[in-house]
Amino acid sequence: MKSNQMKTKLPAVLLSVVMGGSLLAGCSSGSGGTTAGTGGKTAPAAQDNKPLSIKMFAGLYNEVPDMNNPYWTEWQKRTNTKLDIEWVPDGDLKTKMDLLLASGDLPEVVSSPDATWPTLRSAVKNGAFWDLTPFLGDFSEYPNLKKNMAPNWEKYLSVDGKIYAVPRSRSRIDQGMRIRKDWLDKLNIPVPKTLDEYAAALKKIVESDPDGNGKKDTLGLIGHGVIAADGDLAFAAAFGALDPTYNQEGGMIDTRLTPQYTEMVNWFKGLYADGVLSKEFSVTKKTQAEELFKTGRAAAYVRSVWWDKEWEDSISKTQPGAKITQLTLTGPKGAAVVLSTGVSGGYYISKKVPEAKVKQLLKYFDYTASDEITDFAYYGLEGIHHKVVGGQKVLTDQGVKEVNTTSKGAGVLAYAKWGKVESASGDKAYNDAKKKEVEAYDTIGKVDPYRYSATFNNTWPKYENEWKSMVTKAIVGQISMDEYKAYVDKINNLPDMKKAYQENKASNDEFNGKK
Repeated sequence: MKSNQMKTKLPAVLLSVVMGGSLLAGCSSGSGGTTAGTGGKTAPAAQDNKPLSIKMFAGLYNEVPDMNNPYWTEWQKRTNTKLDIEWVPDGDLKTKMDLLLASGDLPEVVSSPDATWPTLRSAVKNGAFWDLTPFLGDFSEYPNLKKNMAPNWEKYLSVDGKIYAVPRSRSRIDQGMRIRKDWLDKLNIPVPKTLDEYAAALKKIVESDPDGNGKKDTLGLIGHGVIAADGDLAFAAAFGALDPTYNQEGGMIDTRLTPQYTEMVNWFKGLYADGVLSKEFSVTKKTQAEELFKTGRAAAYVRSVWWDKEWEDSISKTQPGAKITQLTLTGPKGAAVVLSTGVSGGYYISKKVPEAKVKQLLKYFDYTASDEITDFAYYGLEGIHHKVVGGQKVLTDQGVKEVNTTSKGAGVLAYAKWGKVESASGDKAYNDAKKKEVEAYDTIGKVDPYRYSATFNNTWPKYENEWKSMVTKAIVGQISMDEYKAYVDKINNLPDMKKAYQENKASNDEFNGKK
């Protein structure tokens, strides 16, 4: 999640709806209703006008923010809060959260990017967090949580039919299959439309000298971890691995252990043999992969679409005229497009928080889901964080520094279809063109059907690293595909895995309203 932003213009929020009974306030310039810095709008009024203090655990995806900078000062002013946030680096987040949950010494709010983490689910079941269902009721007191969220958001944040968090709202369209368009043009390669054409185009690029440095040192597809890590599910969708797949007992097989995913592994084996998949794919870290691409070393990389403008600008410093385009590729069983759920985990409220403050926190989160606060979260203050160019809000250098993924980590935000597509550093023409490149994603893409299985989450960690090693060995040719298939069969036939697959089916059926 990145330092680019989303949305062009949002409709003005009907603050009179939010005001009713709200426990939040903007810091008024007097005893009236106008909040300084909010463009003359009236912020929700608190009963005593005292800022709401919030202690929170949240992910860090950029530099540690200065909570006294203009962005955070304005955020706290508009929401009438005093934020005390422990920012935890993305790479350490899961480990730190496991330790936090094990300690039982929870802050008032825990922000988790994943609602299915085993330790989090266990903590929920053990009573560590409030069941928010009675508080939320029919959502009449929380209009933004009712109208501004992705469909079915409650289901993704429920355990045993009860809602335990409010969402970290994110767009369904997120990951994109980017490729260097200027290199395609330079080498007279048509824009790929299928996986086979994609592989052929990358092979021609790596065998040429597209950057003109006199060396054949350009990388093709880069990733990090197993396969492309950020992109494996997108490729898997093209092979049908995101279609629910069942074993002989009727259990729903984990996506990574389906025959279709194995077909994808075999395809990557071919890419590796042709020099198209980076030789270091299995050990490259996310930060390293990003650096390789934005410095013009690689042709293809799968990450959020909204990075394109920032990375074009970065590459153009040494390779003028760099152009990135997003691809819509088809494979044997569909498009190579994975969709997010629209819910990237949620905000959980510790059971240690008094009931009265739970209501205050929910009012805060509802207000952060308003159009007004969402627009501010994407663009900050005009003249400081953004300027308006041709009707499009464009981030300034200060905006790029202060308004980023981390700065979105303290509130719900309204769902935005183009939230992970539009670049706040690009003008309207740029963003309109980018949206056109991916406009079909929302209809042809697939969501990973995996839901939740307690047995799987207790069993899989025993085999996950071994499985990753076997995937790598299969791709680089250290074992045959038959050996890899035999390994997957062995894992799938473990009694605990068969039990997990039954649980997964039941969980998926419950999510889809089936009995």
